[in-house]
Amino acid sequence: MAEAATPVVPSVELLEWPKKDKHRFLHAVYRVGDLNRTIKFYTECFGMKLLRTRDIPEEKYSNAFLGFGPEDSHFVVELTYNYGVDKYDIGTGFGHFAIATQDVYKLVEDIKSKGGTVTREPGPVKGGSSVIAFVKDPDGYLFELIQRGPTPEPLCQVMLRVGDLDRSIKFYEKALGMKLLKKTDRPEQKYTIAMMGYADEYETTVLELTYNYGVTEYTKGNAYAQVAISTEDVYKSAEVVNLVTQELGGKITRQPGPIPGLNTKVTSFLDPDGWKTVLVDHADFLKELESEE
Repeated sequence: MAEAATPVVPSVELLEWPKKDKHRFLHAVYRVGDLNRTIKFYTECFGMKLLRTRDIPEEKYSNAFLGFGPEDSHFVVELTYNYGVDKYDIGTGFGHFAIATQDVYKLVEDIKSKGGTVTREPGPVKGGSSVIAFVKDPDGYLFELIQRGPTPEPLCQVMLRVGDLDRSIKFYEKALGMKLLKKTDRPEQKYTIAMMGYADEYETTVLELTYNYGVTEYTKGNAYAQVAISTEDVYKSAEVVNLVTQELGGKITRQPGPIPGLNTKVTSFLDPDGWKTVLVDHADFLKELESEE
């Protein structure tokens, strides 16, 4: 006798979930060769605050969380130091992080006076009026500095390169409920960018996806790890991601459930280009912050 099929939420209804879900960019996770050196650079040169640190000797790693405001309301960086590893390969796919500031020229002068490396002097972007600069941190991660008025979220971008922009836009819209905030094609520089996020790019953190004409694959290296985004239901979100990966590519790398010893519910997945996202239960995340205070 055939077993009774378990009730399945129709995919149309399920695909509505990410649009209703409350998402927020929580943190970007990446590896550094010397935690104290990076903390010093980010606090002194960028003006970030050191929010918390943790050391896990049995797993041989330490973390430091830095940002421009508390983690319950701001996007932050989660730095990972693996004992004894002092350098990493950033690869060709990771682009940059971005920081909004009211005076790029002054910030660059400050960074230079503290021995920082400026890879692009401040000035307007080609064919535009936005004033930007680029600096390199001690591990070689690039930070774009963007001149803007006051913003609630200065840590405003994570830029990743992708091989098929329309596929990536569709993936982040369907799997994570992001909106396409802006798409800019620059044929003279042979690239197109898409800004993806949950609110206006002047108010919040966005994912900047870059397609370079004719380039479909990049190396991932072993330095940049992932972004973490909050969700109100990791189980339902994982079901959606699973559906979307069947259509567009990518895969679930961690089934939804609590992290042993921490009880924070998470799920993680790769997008069609292999970029990793971790979805974190929002209520659990806030509890975890409280327990570490």
